[in-house]
Amino acid sequence: MTPTEPTDSTPTEPTDSTPTEPNPTDQTEADPTAEAEVAFERELLEAQWLLPTLGPGVTGTGVAMEAVIRGLEVLARQRVEEHLDRPGAVRAVRFPPVNGRSMLERTDYVASFPQLLGTIDVFTGDTKAHRRLLADREAGLPWDGHLHTSDYALVPAACHPLYAWLSMTGNTAPAHGEPNGDGGGQPETRAVVDGTVWALTGDCFRNEPSPDPMRLVSFRMLEFVLLGTPEQALAHRGAMLELGSQLLRDLGLTVSVEGANDPFFGRAGVMLAKGQRAAELKFEITTQVYAGRDTAIASGNYHDEHFGAEFGLTTDDGAVAHSACFGFGLERIALALARRHGTDLTTWPARTRDLLGLEQA
Repeated sequence: MTPTEPTDSTPTEPTDSTPTEPNPTDQTEADPTAEAEVAFERELLEAQWLLPTLGPGVTGTGVAMEAVIRGLEVLARQRVEEHLDRPGAVRAVRFPPVNGRSMLERTDYVASFPQLLGTIDVFTGDTKAHRRLLADREAGLPWDGHLHTSDYALVPAACHPLYAWLSMTGNTAPAHGEPNGDGGGQPETRAVVDGTVWALTGDCFRNEPSPDPMRLVSFRMLEFVLLGTPEQALAHRGAMLELGSQLLRDLGLTVSVEGANDPFFGRAGVMLAKGQRAAELKFEITTQVYAGRDTAIASGNYHDEHFGAEFGLTTDDGAVAHSACFGFGLERIALALARRHGTDLTTWPARTRDLLGLEQA
């Protein structure tokens, strides 16, 4: 199972394709949460916090919202540097929102979350093929059949490229079981991790368009990832859940930490989700953006040795590395703050403005 960032924790279950008869009461009873989502989106668009695009669930961020997100990044990184109890250094890296398609297989995303992934199609034809494409376009016919799936895919979780990169930094070390290198074992190349906390902000893609402005198809995660011993990984998740919760409370949000699961696909996914909850692998920090419904705005995940085993990452003694990540959903937190304090930054509490460096916003 592959823990991911804040998302709807309901497993995706295939449904019977038999159409159901409409319920007359469904057409007359208003959904208060749906109405709140529409009203909130309208408010955000009018205030230019969200900037519409041609893709459902894909939005730009306006001046005020971007100022909040920038301030949040600075604040979170600063608190981790100054207050997080950790075994190693904090190092900042960045990866683009596109990676090799093989990443989806190596992280097991294809098996666990096929409904969320996105690959990139490209045109590789010659002039004749291009003319056929244009002819279909001019005739009003679908033209995307002339494209082919490339070796690239959109990144669904900011931490995934980190594991692949670390696996490419392998060092020649004594063979497993020969820590001193003098027992005749052949040297092997493996990537050794040391408890460093990796800080990275990444653009993520999840194919789950929704009328709720809190659920975007393209969004940013600020993650703090540790790979090391099981004890180090679990301690990192616990410390980050505490640090993250306090940071969000300091900004004026009412939050709680709850056990959660990822939206694993299909009937088998129901069992995986139950297992994830039972093993307490995933916790979310939630807040009520809409009355009566909690929304995840950050999460802490313990991956056990899932990524360490897949990407050949070990600790210094040759044991498979365990990993944990904590992610702030940057757009979700900014929008939760707008819901709490309003879209006019000048009316926000002085402490919140000061923490986010908004005095000049």
